Amino acid sequence: MDSSTNNNGDKVIVHNLFPHIVVYSDGTIDRPRNYPIVPPQEEDPETGVSSKDIVFSNDPYLTARLYLPKPTQTNDQNQKLTILVYFHGGAFTYESAFSSIHHANCNLLASQANALIATIEHRKAPEYYLPTAYNDCWAGLCWVASHATQNPINSDPWITNHGDLNRIFIGGDSSGGNLVHNVAMRAGVEALPGGVKLLGAYLNHPYLWGAKPMGKEPVIGFEETLQSRIWNFSYPSAPGGLDNPMINPLASGAPSLATLGGSRMLITVAGKDHLFFRDRGERYYEAVKESGWKGEVEFFEEKDEDHVYHMYYPNSENSKRLIKVVVDFLRH
Repeated sequence: MDSSTNNNGDKVIVHNLFPHIVVYSDGTIDRPRNYPIVPPQEEDPETGVSSKDIVFSNDPYLTARLYLPKPTQTNDQNQKLTILVYFHGGAFTYESAFSSIHHANCNLLASQANALIATIEHRKAPEYYLPTAYNDCWAGLCWVASHATQNPINSDPWITNHGDLNRIFIGGDSSGGNLVHNVAMRAGVEALPGGVKLLGAYLNHPYLWGAKPMGKEPVIGFEETLQSRIWNFSYPSAPGGLDNPMINPLASGAPSLATLGGSRMLITVAGKDHLFFRDRGERYYEAVKESGWKGEVEFFEEKDEDHVYHMYYPNSENSKRLIKVVVDFLRH
């Protein structure tokens, strides 16, 4: 626990996980990296994608933003669209499904992949410690799947009229990729409403970690790295700590990756992401291949880029290449 005082001498920092989150003794919280919240749009001027915010659960109160691509000559009003249930990143502690960076990303993906997207506003630590976010994201996937039943709760006409419930993907970036792994594991052992099956999952630069360093991660001070501290802060009651299977799927005693839900998976990494998650992403890919999982798994690396570069610079050539990999995966 870190402690210091601000300029007026009375406000003590009790958790300093800068730049992600800083918690003070009076209960106030700073999230310096939060992007501004933006409203949904009747039609995005760049992509033509429509978006709206919905409440999909009243107890607990959970919300999402839906994205519907503009019909084209090859996408008439009657064509059913691939559905992507998206989990945003932010180290389990900051960011929002409604922030400008995720809104822009979902507009781009909906347009290029011709997909209906539901991006889930999961709750965050420390107001809601893990596993709350895992349960929220699972609830979001179940809500989408429930449209295959006779009486879906809080049904939405976009999903009813336009969604292909035989083509449901989940996807996410960074901690969102971690959420994807855990929801896919749950989908492999727990039935979704209406007999719906998860088709695929993509994990961009997933936040995976462990109690011991690997690859180029620092050996000295490993437990004090931001990655280690964020997990311990976000899930203080996690059995096994940094070797909990939810953050380290390769830990001793972790459930077999052969039980993953879905039949297709894409894992991407960035070559300069060594201080974060590059080596663990590749090892996770190899472990899925070696597990006996019956699906098809793909791997993509951009060697000269850093963590989630495509979120910050979506118009760069490298970003366009990664986005095309994700789009092709969703369209296949």
